[in-house]
Amino acid sequence: MPIANRIVFPKLRPVDVRPYQQNGQPYYLLRDPLDLSEGSLLVPQYFGPLLALCDGTLEDARALGVTLMARYGMNIDAGMIGDLLSALDEALLLENERTVAALARKREAYRRLPFRTATLAGLSYPAERRALAQLLDGYIEQTVPTRNGRANGAAPGRRNGQSGHPPKPGIFSPHIDYPRGGTVYAPTWKTVEDAVQSADLAILIGTDHYGDDLFTLTRQNYATPYGMLPTNTIIVDDLAAALGEEAAYAGEMRHCNEHSLELVAVWLHHMRGGRPLEIVPVLCGSLHRFYANGHSPADHAPIGQFLETMERHCAGRNVFVVASGDLAHVGPAFGGAPLTQQDRLQVRSADRDLLTHLCAGDADGFFDSIRRIRNRHNVCGATPGYLALKLMGNVHGQEMAYQSCPADDHNTSAVTVAGVAYL
Repeated sequence: MPIANRIVFPKLRPVDVRPYQQNGQPYYLLRDPLDLSEGSLLVPQYFGPLLALCDGTLEDARALGVTLMARYGMNIDAGMIGDLLSALDEALLLENERTVAALARKREAYRRLPFRTATLAGLSYPAERRALAQLLDGYIEQTVPTRNGRANGAAPGRRNGQSGHPPKPGIFSPHIDYPRGGTVYAPTWKTVEDAVQSADLAILIGTDHYGDDLFTLTRQNYATPYGMLPTNTIIVDDLAAALGEEAAYAGEMRHCNEHSLELVAVWLHHMRGGRPLEIVPVLCGSLHRFYANGHSPADHAPIGQFLETMERHCAGRNVFVVASGDLAHVGPAFGGAPLTQQDRLQVRSADRDLLTHLCAGDADGFFDSIRRIRNRHNVCGATPGYLALKLMGNVHGQEMAYQSCPADDHNTSAVTVAGVAYL
């Protein structure tokens, strides 16, 4: 019996899918963000609808073929579908017992390491400390905040916390690559340099791009080219107990290759001149579950437990809060139509509304602005921004920079980024 015939109810795992050209032919490049198997898989774009149907609801290759014909008028032989399923299975891209076992082996190996490796070092930024410092200092030299920063309203300030908890300094930082976002990172991080220098704990809250678990924790330390940022495992353990260990660590391996925390951890370490600082690294999923029900995320038990637990551990410490999030992701690169000038103006207007709430320290207004339009601009910083504002308390921020970055070769897609400092 062919192996494909044993693949039942195939469900594609969360993968990174990118258009790819080879020998003039269009393909999708499928890459596993968890790297359970080496390499990636090229699939002709013609099979895109078939990949979309691999959601675990159709029994086998034959059922997939029938549904393809009914929905899309595509006549693909069941044997060819079976071959594709076999390739996906071999690449560990389907959710099944093989991938569960592979994930368990990888998690065990990861937890034995002394730290989470800086996976983008040598790729997105220099792996050598001196070269990295030169690059980041170069961005700072280009963007002196007192001359080039864009202020919205009053300067950053701290006010008495409404909840009785003292407000905390922090930052809303991009996590886009440095070449595109360096001039936004730099004035924002430079503005909070003194707060970073005096902190004894940093809470890093970043977008989980490949998972939808509300919170994903790890006990691993984070490495940068400057050395190691030690994770406060006492706080992480307490968070895991409050959230439920199974839920808190279900997606732990996404920490390995997720860039949202790594890119801000590097800036954090740079602004401390390479001195270590205890951190609590938290990946967070989307708040989409609250878009339609009208409820406040703060009323959701896990979010309340997270904030209460963090507040308890922040007492008596010099805490710095980092929200790692970009703003809009629009255009063909993100499944939309090519951007027109009018589209760009609408995105900028929506971003200005979000930044008004971010600068005002208004977590609920920030979330409501995203909920009103069901996050149609794909703001990936929605959850980090909301949680960080709730955690910082009654603060006022200052917008330091804003930029729209091209996201495809034809400049028909864009990612918008901004930096806000809270002191």
